[in-house]
Amino acid sequence: MKLAWHEWRAGFRPGDVLVILGGLATCVFFALSFWQGGVARWAEVRAGGKVVARLSLDRPAAVDVDGPLGQTRVQVEPGRARVFSDPGPRQYCVLQGWLTRAGAVAICAPNEVSLRLLGDSSAYDTLNY
Repeated sequence: MKLAWHEWRAGFRPGDVLVILGGLATCVFFALSFWQGGVARWAEVRAGGKVVARLSLDRPAAVDVDGPLGQTRVQVEPGRARVFSDPGPRQYCVLQGWLTRAGAVAICAPNEVSLRLLGDSSAYDTLNY
């Protein structure tokens, strides 16, 4: 049996709405507080599981990394880094865009290249869980 909106709403009391809104506000607060990484200081580039470059985010730089499909180009500017180009078919790591927070990762799986930002503290995410 399907209840109409006014029948369903009739079961709520004013205090119930406050409890629901308080719970939602608490969830939003904790999500914003704990799922943010700290300031990124370095960009770590890996190829085939091995670190091939560790670049400071203080100055512009670029590095070309060879993988099984060809060359991946990583670009660094002050405070951010990105995968500029990759020979992979779907370009997911390129579409990731600029990474700015510690713990952020762009993975070019077909070419076995990854970019990760490191800092004093990293973001908490499901990979860390």
